[in-house]
Order: sequence, then structure tokens, then C-alpha cells
Amino acid sequence: MVPAASLMPSAEEAIERFLAGGQRKLRRQIRSYLKWLETPEGRMSDPKAAQQRFVFLKLRFNTILDQFDIFSDVVTQRSEHETGTWLAGLDSVAVDALRIPGGFFSPPPLACYLDRGHGAAIRRARTRLPGGGKNPVAIIRVPRERMVGSGVASSLVHEVGHQGAVQLDLIQSMRETLKRKQREDGSSRFAWQLWERWISEILADFWSVSRVGVTSTLGLIGVVSLPRFFVFRTVGDDPHPTPWIRVLLSSALGNALYPHPQWEILARRWKTFYPVSGVEPDKARLLKMQEKHIPSFVRLFMKHRPKSLKGRSIFQVFSAPERQPHQLMKQFRRWQVNPSLIDSAPPALVMAVIGQARASRALSPEQESKVLLKMLTHWALTRRKDDLVTDLAESRYSKFKRTRLIA
Repeated sequence: MVPAASLMPSAEEAIERFLAGGQRKLRRQIRSYLKWLETPEGRMSDPKAAQQRFVFLKLRFNTILDQFDIFSDVVTQRSEHETGTWLAGLDSVAVDALRIPGGFFSPPPLACYLDRGHGAAIRRARTRLPGGGKNPVAIIRVPRERMVGSGVASSLVHEVGHQGAVQLDLIQSMRETLKRKQREDGSSRFAWQLWERWISEILADFWSVSRVGVTSTLGLIGVVSLPRFFVFRTVGDDPHPTPWIRVLLSSALGNALYPHPQWEILARRWKTFYPVSGVEPDKARLLKMQEKHIPSFVRLFMKHRPKSLKGRSIFQVFSAPERQPHQLMKQFRRWQVNPSLIDSAPPALVMAVIGQARASRALSPEQESKVLLKMLTHWALTRRKDDLVTDLAESRYSKFKRTRLIA
């Protein structure tokens, strides 16, 4: 891979430590087994016992290979022409999107890779890996089809939101609040039950809207624009909201954070794409009931004060003045006058500005894609430069310590 395409040092070190630790442990187990075979106890043991220990080692070996394969695409794709550098740029967007003002948690290392398929996914950091051990790095899978515009930020930051929501314990906190509402509001009990079932995905969608604005909702529409059967389908145990409701909820959350007529326009347009007329009567009634309940849910959601936010509400922490639509367009016009200003802007903010300009028709799809790829490369190169400066500083500090020790 070219240097700019490399993983972030924290991610690379975490992966290397994890894999090397697993290999060392397996090597010790194998040596212990071979040594045991040569002992009197081993030579006199039942072949069945020796076979059982061997099979255990074989399974452990395959587990090590499974864990290696989990990280394989993350690393090897970095050698693909252009793709590797773009992935390094996406890493920078993901890291920036996970940061929220207040320092409420320490973010884990993140790494992105591309794969076929329709939707993005995340293997969260600190979750159990096959065969045991906790994942040292949050691994985000991005569909290749998303690499054509700022819509990639919608999928990417949604997955980042899953990691952030767990770090802040927002899922459990919201579930307790929604369970309480089910007991208090008997007439809307079923609606609150659905919000509780969907809360994990709702929180991830909200995180995305809060960080990249209308870019998130437009990207979501791109993902869930499917044949009518799928758009109106409600599966009992599916943690994802019904796609038709999901887009309307994303627009409502966006309007609550960053009020603007664009959200209502998007919601109306979505309804013209997929009118409820023609849907089975029972399903249509359920959809209309849930749509009518969206304002109540959004009010409760925005006022929620989880312990992790230290007394502040979700709205207070996640609403960012610089991401208001008019501020994003003002920023875009500044960049048009002086393009060099974009280079110093935070990656997630750049994605929000590009998406807002695209939604406002101030940027064509071709221009949007061109700016996006240019910025992904810029962030990869900038990060590599920062890494080199850090490495040089650490090297000089180590040399200074050795000199002091000798003296």
C-alpha cells in the first residue's frame, strides 16, 4: 500500500497486538501439548484423551485464522489503487464523526473497508470475536455502491452511531424510558413498543443526522428506495424501523435539531414516491398510527437526559449551531470564494456542507463526487503527515531519554 493508505497507528497497533497475542497463546498450547506427549503421563494416556486435546488445538488454530480473516480485508484493500487512499480518508471521517463535544467517552480505534452488498455494517470495538477475545478495533463495512457521493457519509456515520450509542449507554437508557411510557400511556402502548424495538437503529440514524445533517436523510433514502413490498414491510423481530416510517422519522429528527423547510419537503416527496394507498388496510392503519406518533416520540427523545451525558439532554449535546442548514450554506459559499479553507475543516463538517449544497442544488452530482474523492485523498495525506510528525517527535523523545540515561 502507499503510505497514505495505511491504517491509523492506533488501529494498526491494536490489531497487531490482538493477533500476535492469540498466536503466542496458541504456540504455547501447542508446545505444551507436544511436551505432554513425551511425558510418561502422555505416553501412557488413552489415545482418546490425546485426540481430544489435539482436536481442541485444531479448533483453536481455525479460530485464529477466522480472526485473521476478519481483519484481512481491512488491511489488504489498502493496497488497491485509489481505493486504499479513499479508505484512509473514510477512517478520518469516522473518527471525527464519533467525537462529540464534552469528552463523554474515549473513542476506540476505527477502520473501514469496502464490500459488496446493499447496506453498511459495523463490528463494534470491545465486542466478542469468534472463538473468544474482544475486538480491539471498530470495523466498518461500507458498500462499494456508496462511493459515488456524499451519501457514503450517511451509511458511514450511521455505523459510527452504533459504536457511539453503546459507548454512551444510550440504548439501555432510552429503553427504560420507553418502557415507562408504555405503562403511563396505555392508549399508545403499541406505538411505544415499536419505538423501543427499533431504538438501536433510531439512535444510529439520529447520530448520523446530528453529524452530517440532511446528507444523512438523503443517503438513507438512497439505501431504502426499494420495491414497495420492502418499503412497507414490518417484521416482528427486526430492529430496523419499517423503511417508510424510518425516512419520515429521520426527517423529523433533522427538523428538531436543525429546523428548516427542507425536512418537510423531503418527507412529502418520500410519500409521493411511496403512497400508502394500495397497502393492505391493516398495515396502512399501523403505518398511519406510527406516523401520527412521531412528534410525541421526537419530543421525548430530545428531552431525554441519560446519566452518561451528565445532566444534559440529548438535544443539548448533539445539536451543533455550525450544522444548521443556513450555516452550512454560508460555509459553502466561503469555500467557493476561497477553496483552500475547506482543507482545514473537520471531515464530518465537510461531508455535511457538501450534502447540504447538493440538497440545495448548489452542487451537481458530478461536482459532489469530484469534491468528495479529492477530500478523501486530502484527509489521508494530511493524516499521514501528522503520523510522521508524531513518529519523529516520539523518536526524538526516546533518543533524549537514552541520552539522559547514559549521562
